[in-house]
Amino acid sequence: MLIRQEKYKDYKKVYELVAEAFATAEHADGSEQDLVVALRKGNAFIPELSLVAEIDGEVVGHILFTKAKVGNDEVLVLAPLSVKPQYQKQGIGTALIIEGHKIAKKLGYKYSLVLGSSTYYSRTGYVPAERFGVIVPKGILTENFMATKLQEDAKAISGEVIYAKEFGI
Repeated sequence: MLIRQEKYKDYKKVYELVAEAFATAEHADGSEQDLVVALRKGNAFIPELSLVAEIDGEVVGHILFTKAKVGNDEVLVLAPLSVKPQYQKQGIGTALIIEGHKIAKKLGYKYSLVLGSSTYYSRTGYVPAERFGVIVPKGILTENFMATKLQEDAKAISGEVIYAKEFGI
């Protein structure tokens, strides 16, 4: 498996992959692929943190981290993470998260947030975000709104999350 930065030529494949990956997801609204398109055009987009996983030249996974704020501090938001259904439960998503974290650390980012399965994301270091002083958005279960510290020496953060406008939150 090869994990690399997404390129323009991947956009159509990634669009289809995200749609397919979320088609049967329990907490999906069917617009995740359109969110990816919108985020790429926005100010929160970080090209180095839009990654694809390839197996035998086929794009089978995608992850996107974008900029957000907690109080006055810049953080990352992991969303969405997509793996083709026939490749799920094989470690591809976890590998994308780990590689994304590695790149994010090199770029100097201190924290990453995610809204998702506490069982799944806890495997890569995510814990309830409120442990870091992040205010959980209304209507979201505390255990599903998580964060991880990317830099050991990161100063404490606290406050509400301000997402990129493309999220519509």
